[in-house]
Amino acid sequence: MPRRDDIHKVMILGSGPIRIGQAAEFDFSGSQACRALRADGYEVVLVNSNPATIQNDPEMADRIYIEPLLPDVVKRILEIEKPDALLAGMGGQTALNIASNLAHSGALAELGVELIGCNLQSIDEAEDRDLFNQVCEEIDLPISQAMACNSIDEVLAAAEELGKYPILIRPAFTLGGLGGGTAWNTGELVEIASQGILHSQIGQVLIEESILGWQEFEYEVMRDANDNCTIVCTMENIDPMGVHTGESVVVAPAQTLSDRDHQGLRDAALRLIRRLDIKGGCNVQFTVNQDTGEYRVIEVNPRVSRSSALASKATGYPIARMAALIAVGYTLDELPNPITGEGTTAAFEPTLDYAVVKIPRWPFDKFRTADRTLGTSMKSTGEVMAIGRNFEEAFLKAVASLEYGQPHPRPLTEADASDGESMDERAHEPLSEEVLATWLKVPTDRRMGALVEAFRRGMGIEEVREGTGNITRWFLHRFKKVADVEAEIVAANCDASAITEEQMRKWKGLGFTDAHIADALSGFPASGWSRLPEGRTEIDVMTRRHELAIHPRFRMVDSCAAEFAAVTPYYYATYEGGCAPAGVDHVPAEKKADRRRLVVIGSGPIRIGQGIEFDYGAVHAVQAIREAGHEAIIVNNNPETVSTDFDTSDRLYFDPLTTECVCEILLREGADGILLQFGGQTAINLALPLDARMKHLSEQGLTCSMLGTSPDAVDEASDRERFEAFGKRSSIRLPEGRTGKTPDSIRAAVAEIGYPVLVRPSYVLGGRGMEILTDDAQLETYMSDAYIAPDKPLLVDEYLGGAIELDVDAVCDGEDVLVGAVMEHLEEAGIHSGDSTCFIPTQNVSGDILAKVHEWTKEIGLGLNIRGCFNIQFCICRGELYVLEVNPRGSRTFPFVAKATGIPLARIAAHITIGEQLANMEIPRRQTDAVCVKAPVFPFLKLRGLDPAPGPEMKSTGEVMGSHVDPAAAYLKARLATELPVPTQGGVYLTVKDEDKENLIPMAKSLHDMGFKLHATKGTARFLRDEGGLDVETCYRIAENHSPDALDLMRTGKIQLIINTPRNSGGAVLDGNMMRRLAVELNIPFVTTMSGARMECEAIRVAQDGMPEPRRLIVDYV
Repeated sequence: MPRRDDIHKVMILGSGPIRIGQAAEFDFSGSQACRALRADGYEVVLVNSNPATIQNDPEMADRIYIEPLLPDVVKRILEIEKPDALLAGMGGQTALNIASNLAHSGALAELGVELIGCNLQSIDEAEDRDLFNQVCEEIDLPISQAMACNSIDEVLAAAEELGKYPILIRPAFTLGGLGGGTAWNTGELVEIASQGILHSQIGQVLIEESILGWQEFEYEVMRDANDNCTIVCTMENIDPMGVHTGESVVVAPAQTLSDRDHQGLRDAALRLIRRLDIKGGCNVQFTVNQDTGEYRVIEVNPRVSRSSALASKATGYPIARMAALIAVGYTLDELPNPITGEGTTAAFEPTLDYAVVKIPRWPFDKFRTADRTLGTSMKSTGEVMAIGRNFEEAFLKAVASLEYGQPHPRPLTEADASDGESMDERAHEPLSEEVLATWLKVPTDRRMGALVEAFRRGMGIEEVREGTGNITRWFLHRFKKVADVEAEIVAANCDASAITEEQMRKWKGLGFTDAHIADALSGFPASGWSRLPEGRTEIDVMTRRHELAIHPRFRMVDSCAAEFAAVTPYYYATYEGGCAPAGVDHVPAEKKADRRRLVVIGSGPIRIGQGIEFDYGAVHAVQAIREAGHEAIIVNNNPETVSTDFDTSDRLYFDPLTTECVCEILLREGADGILLQFGGQTAINLALPLDARMKHLSEQGLTCSMLGTSPDAVDEASDRERFEAFGKRSSIRLPEGRTGKTPDSIRAAVAEIGYPVLVRPSYVLGGRGMEILTDDAQLETYMSDAYIAPDKPLLVDEYLGGAIELDVDAVCDGEDVLVGAVMEHLEEAGIHSGDSTCFIPTQNVSGDILAKVHEWTKEIGLGLNIRGCFNIQFCICRGELYVLEVNPRGSRTFPFVAKATGIPLARIAAHITIGEQLANMEIPRRQTDAVCVKAPVFPFLKLRGLDPAPGPEMKSTGEVMGSHVDPAAAYLKARLATELPVPTQGGVYLTVKDEDKENLIPMAKSLHDMGFKLHATKGTARFLRDEGGLDVETCYRIAENHSPDALDLMRTGKIQLIINTPRNSGGAVLDGNMMRRLAVELNIPFVTTMSGARMECEAIRVAQDGMPEPRRLIVDYV
């Protein structure tokens, strides 16, 4: 079927902010779709609320709207733009739900817009659990016994009919398994099912028999309108059933199925996609009982999913691009496979001659109080992928990519089970047998490390299989091999210079990193992997390996196991199981004299504190290098990103972002330069270790320089004492601060500065470990949790209470500074900048202060000798300006600044980094016609056990943007885009600390005048009645155990908004925490600062007049 010429203009829906269950994979698939359709001559309109993505960069689509992804807003944009078709399969569950809503309401038919890429009946039959089960029965596919329920009474009746626990609860039409889980008793069943019904778009859950212990497999399938079908990739979860596939360690291709079983599942997948009449990409999940060979169909995602991004990167097959072209009429046999050029068509099934391992990246290193148990609801924020010639190599490379601090599995000790001051002492005690047994049995982020540990301790395959609830024996044999070879290295107990060629080849061939080998040779000392004895360090192992001329080979991901010539420059490193030929595997192409080879380091997995904004920076850096006529090479390990798309750069290396891997890539490329400032803290942390190896690399024939800000300047900006010395030499003002390297020196520093203080580690990402302390008791609690060491000091600062915080993004070329934007935070200083709502331009800052901000930014950029991008956080306290910190790299607000002002700082910075000057560049005209607001999106619903109040430690996973000429309307759009409702009527619950009561009166009056009913605790109610003359309903504190308290009012639907400024002591702490937690569960908005409450009132006023008009993104830099 040829291309459809009756369609000219297509609207594509994005997926909104990065959140747990829906990360950057839809930025990647949406970007592919935009590029494919535009290249084919279609006009593309894009709607997405997330400013941080490459997808809504001006060159990606013809017309872009950064607006809330809500049915009414999308309908209004459809009315304005009048597209012929709507493509919703590229924006995850968010886009699918909107398309479904607009189609069912008749809006698409009324506007004459065709839904392409997925038909409504397919969506309903795949997503509605009851209909899906009927479809499977109709084509004779086995499913688990299950009943669809729309109320708790129906749930209890279904449980009785099933007859035994555990029972699995699956909500319909939700994202990342939200509201699902496994219940072991009636209490858990009621709790999980209530959440499931609440979060399901159609208020429905499926109650089904549990098949815990069976193996889970996924088939990624493509189909076109001519009924050509192809299996792109098979994947297998290491964790048995009971863990969401997004939370599992996944291996591709499937390793443990017999050919007969594989063919059976393949046929079932094709039967299902044909019956559902899905055209494009879809993902089918099965579970198999490996003892009997029985299988069940679990579910189908009738769209490009998180697994599609993984399958794309694992095979090289561009699923989203093909799905977009199928949506406009093409068939698989008409489309060339871009990987092999003219060699094969898109109907050709990929063949893999390597193993791929994906490991999720969880936020538990940041949220120690969160429940680490993994189940059917997602908790991970991102993932890493690694490729090797065998499973062991791919698995160990994936572990090295995670960036949890330890780049390889180490013997487990009591220190791993505890954080804090006693951590060093406990590193000598092995983890107890009881704890190890629990870590094996209960799926958590620690399970894979526990598997290797079990074999270290001599446990047998069957014993471990039983202890883990049936992990497949094939995988257990592989983990045992890792433990056995590790024991062999420990037994060698020699200096690196004594390693033989045979030993080195064997160890490297199984994926052991230089650091892992060095650590094992040293006997895994309790002091950690980074402090090893002379002669047995990571550098010693690398030196010995290079003496033996052992380097990795670089193999191409070509989708055809080298059967056809491939044209894609997409590589992975491998030691070929120990059989790689000697010497460096140089790039075959000759180097051109006028084209430098420049390597950009990506930002690795998405995690809290380092999100998709840094991938945006890396892609812009690559674009700038290519614009300047040089070769751009990218290194990254995140399968969800645009930077790892095969045609973003001249060459892509899918490998861990470790010093070892980066050095080998530099040697292979004969690189001329490396750019570190666009990959967030991950890349910056490589600066000093790479610098230490440059001499050795030059002996190997490499002449490569670190481009941009020097490692020394990075250190001067990041190191407390050096930066304070810089502050004294210049005219800037810093808050009073001290550095402590021992618990006693920290206590002394606090005594000197006086409470309140802000305490944090140096060299941090996303404010990890930051807290505001107000008394000795809090200090002692913090110290017992903090990890303090001479090389990891803590910083103690005076806390500037009630200050206005500003963020500045800028670039410097050594002679001049360009300020991209000055952003004003809505919340006062003390809430992490990544978690604050911020405005461009500033709303409450005087001209004098702004002039000083510009002056100091220039002084800092030139004084620290920055080349490229940097970010400064300022605050204004009692009319004085202070500098809080300087980050000598791209910041998370760069994309927001580019979309708000039209100044693409990341690209300008990349041009500077490779040698251009601001004076010679054409800087786009600055946009000033609207106020832009960035608002954070939090993961509290998925991560139980966290207090949802924002603080100095970053907790948000993503962000959204709103823009309008009126600041309140811009704020309203940003608030609505977070998908928390903005109430326009109902009840408001007020409870604030004493110092805020005076300022509450005008807000309470305004809410009362807008028709809201006011509820407050005794103290606040009395104050509002006596001082403000307001009519307020009094309710009890939660701690008083009387009714009605806040929780009762919330549960009975009487509260639509909470204004609660938290206190740090007394019963108010518990009250606030319980109330905020319940607000999250019931989707009730709550505000914890007075400035936030003021803006909320303004937004409600605007919302009562109706939704502000959508605004198209207009910038000049395409």
